[in-house]
Amino acid sequence: MITIVDYGMGNLGSVFNMFKKIGVVSKITSDLEEIKFAKKLLLPGVGSFDKAMQKINTSGIREVLDQKVLIEEVPILGICLGMQLLTNSSEEGTEKGLGYINASAKKFIFQDKKMKVPHMGWNLVEKSTSSLLTTNFEEESRFYFVHSYYVEVVNQANSILKTNYGLEFDSAIQHKNVYGAQFHPEKSHKFGMKLFENFSKI
Repeated sequence: MITIVDYGMGNLGSVFNMFKKIGVVSKITSDLEEIKFAKKLLLPGVGSFDKAMQKINTSGIREVLDQKVLIEEVPILGICLGMQLLTNSSEEGTEKGLGYINASAKKFIFQDKKMKVPHMGWNLVEKSTSSLLTTNFEEESRFYFVHSYYVEVVNQANSILKTNYGLEFDSAIQHKNVYGAQFHPEKSHKFGMKLFENFSKI
């Protein structure tokens, strides 16, 4: 069972449907008691960093997540904004992130006007560190991205996928039981299915 955390921001329905498509049972919930008993957590996210952190901090979800992730070491996967929330901070705002991975989110800034922000569309990923999340990925795996901020890890051992868009950035990250993916697996067809399948087996 994958518990999809509903804190008011995220593609909850499409994530749930992707898990259903690959035969993995999942549940969308904002109920703190249900989250307390989760065996695996998925943290979605679409929108602004500060607004998301404020919702997590004021809803009581933060305390439960800290217990599950830091003490019980339950696997958690953050996707899109959800991955950025796993880090220390973001240039998008002033709120502190969850701090589960030593990393931060930075804004895409390009001198070349041909490089559009947000980074939107399909892009290739390349393995940088082995991880259960990327087991048996195809040699040319590609995912669907929509983001104006990218994550930069402090320790390269925490980077498991790299992507190039005007610069090389960390498109998937891991620290112990904490996993993050910048792209949208739920919009990435067979590649997203493989990533969700891998996460369900961790």
